[in-house]
Amino acid sequence: MTRVEPSSAAAPGADAAMRPLTRFPTATRARVRTVLFDIDDTLTTEGRLSAAAYGALERLHEAGLTVIPITGRPAGWCDHIARMWPVDAVVGENGAFYFRYLRAERRLIRRFVVPEAERAGHRRALENLRARILAAVPGAGVASDQPYREADLAIDYCEDVAPLPPAAVARIVALFEDAGATAKVSSIHVNGWFGTYDKLTTTRLLFAEAFAADLDAVREECVFVGDSPNDAPMFAYFPHAVGVANVRDFAGALPASPAYVTRRRAGAGFAELARALLRARRPPS
Repeated sequence: MTRVEPSSAAAPGADAAMRPLTRFPTATRARVRTVLFDIDDTLTTEGRLSAAAYGALERLHEAGLTVIPITGRPAGWCDHIARMWPVDAVVGENGAFYFRYLRAERRLIRRFVVPEAERAGHRRALENLRARILAAVPGAGVASDQPYREADLAIDYCEDVAPLPPAAVARIVALFEDAGATAKVSSIHVNGWFGTYDKLTTTRLLFAEAFAADLDAVREECVFVGDSPNDAPMFAYFPHAVGVANVRDFAGALPASPAYVTRRRAGAGFAELARALLRARRPPS
């Protein structure tokens, strides 16, 4: 993973506020009803989904918790995730949509924030921007999952290309923003899109429309776990947000940081959190 230089938006001392997961009170963990989580380098480890991490996800779901990936990954992947994984819904492309599979009805709900006609115009603008970015930033590539995307452009800076230096990542962000697009840095891509949504705004929409819940009213019962700057809106909003240990790779570049951090990195850190949540739900022996 490439270190990213601190952004001007980073809050002073934000990274220092992260406490060890062991400081997450047992009684508070026992009240958690929903686990929201990033996928890349949070659930996965170096591009792989381990049996341990997937098993942890399955155990959370079987214990009755609502589990929802909140990811930058594309619509094509999210169709599979909603149908095949032990999840209750998925928010994808950094908030462009949520998908929810109604198993009893064998029906996939695909809810996009921006209407199709508008998305088509955005895709044309992003195609022009794609050529500009690749010409301006040697070594950058288009993400291998781009053909499965509906609403954004993902520029690869370290997944399938040689890792780019922080200045190159910052240049990609600047090119998106100069064109009027939103840009967010994940652990592997810079994602850019036209629109005012993000992971948090679409999570709010999902809770309101799918679960008839006001997110503000239930956020104390939620945990969000992530690892990188594009998770910052979620870190800032959820009082019990957790970072897997590799969130520290972005020290100084987080506009907001999680309340807690696991001891282990990536998928092992996710499994560590799952164990802590499940232990807290067990009745005293």
